[in-house]
Amino acid sequence: MEVRPQLSVYGRWLLVQRVMSGRPVAHVAAELGVSRATGYKWWRRWQQEGLAGLRSRCSRPRTSPARTPDDVERRVLALRRQRRLGPARIAGILGLAPSTVHRILTRHGMPRLAWLDRPTGMPVRYERGQPGELVHVNIKKPGRLRAGGGWRVHGRDSAAGRRSHAALARGERFGLEFVHTAVDDHSRLAYSEVLPDEQAATAVAF
Repeated sequence: MEVRPQLSVYGRWLLVQRVMSGRPVAHVAAELGVSRATGYKWWRRWQQEGLAGLRSRCSRPRTSPARTPDDVERRVLALRRQRRLGPARIAGILGLAPSTVHRILTRHGMPRLAWLDRPTGMPVRYERGQPGELVHVNIKKPGRLRAGGGWRVHGRDSAAGRRSHAALARGERFGLEFVHTAVDDHSRLAYSEVLPDEQAATAVAF
């Protein structure tokens, strides 16, 4: 199914202006890359409400008849806080679907059980609310590999293996690689680079 982009407020106003000039709604909608139904929707809103009708609205329904009652949500939260139970256990006690309990816990920002200290119920793990708020930087120092690989790749009796052992016998070392890794605290997105050292200037630049 094709997913078309939504119009910005400016795009909606542009649609209205072009339709007001006498052009068909369907033609203008095609020019702006939206469906005919979308074009007619914004044209009707302009006719009914004027400029205010072109603003974006919350997509949340005015009423949610199937939403879990507030008293049931309070019982779910109480079981989580007092007994530290998971969605499946709470669902069995209250006669709800585990997915419903999970949505309630998520909606109220309850941390996962794995992130809690079981005796106290206090969170022992955290996560920032927005990407980019906090970035963790770590540096690992694995040994640098010989170009082409050493005896572990080619075997102890190979020419490369003999050269590697001879170099070690002479006291030669290939040094270390400095793998700098940054992890976003919220999204857990990670990025790594192999850099020549771990000095402050190199880490800051990374």
